[in-house]
Order: sequence, then C-alpha cells, then structure tokens
Amino acid sequence: MSTVELTKDNFDEIVSGNDFVLIDFWAEWCGPCKQFGPVFERSSDKNDDLVYAKVDTEAQPELAAAFQIQSIPTLMIVRENIAVFSQPGALPEEALEDVIGQARNLDMDEVRSSVEEAQQQEGQGGGE
Repeated sequence: MSTVELTKDNFDEIVSGNDFVLIDFWAEWCGPCKQFGPVFERSSDKNDDLVYAKVDTEAQPELAAAFQIQSIPTLMIVRENIAVFSQPGALPEEALEDVIGQARNLDMDEVRSSVEEAQQQEGQGGGE
C-alpha cells in the first residue's frame, strides 16, 4: 500500500517530518470516500516524492475534530507544516493532479509571509 495511515500518535511525526503531505479524511461507510480512494492511490503511484496519508475519521475522531472536518471525503494538503489546501468532496483524477500541481508551484516563502501577516492582524484585531 502506497499510503500511510495517520493516527493521533504518528500525525506530528509524519506531517512535521515531510515537506509535502496529502491527507485524505475518510470513513469506511462513506460512498464518495470509496470512489475517491482508488483515485488517491493511483495519484500516490504517480507522485512517489510526496507522502499520501489517510485519516479514518471513525477511528481518529480527535484528528477530524482538530481539523474541523465537517464532511468526508476531505482532501488536505500540508506543505512545510502549513495547510495550503482543504476541500471536501471526491475529486476526479485530473482535478487532483491539478491541485497537486498548484500546491507544488506555491512560493512557500510567500505563503509563510501571508500566514505571519494574518496572524499579526488577528492578534491586533482581537480586542475590538
């Protein structure tokens, strides 16, 4: 199997230890999740430089809650410890590859700068 199962025990190690992680939040009973699973697996075969991980929301409710997962499947992309993409719904193969390409092309210095700016604004506007 070319994907890693994420749990609350290994989450930090896997996400912090890798620069580019795709996370599929799913559950066994979810029809769209079953449709997206093979698409996710095929993509992992094409992009062997990336880490593909799955979170079973039934077995790992703490992780699902921590990321405020409201519906499944939800795909999240984490680059350099920053969630750069999160969207519910089963993506078709072409759309998944497009999203991966866009995430690969992000200027992470720019992303970090935007995140820092947003955090500063949040901190300043918190008392209003």
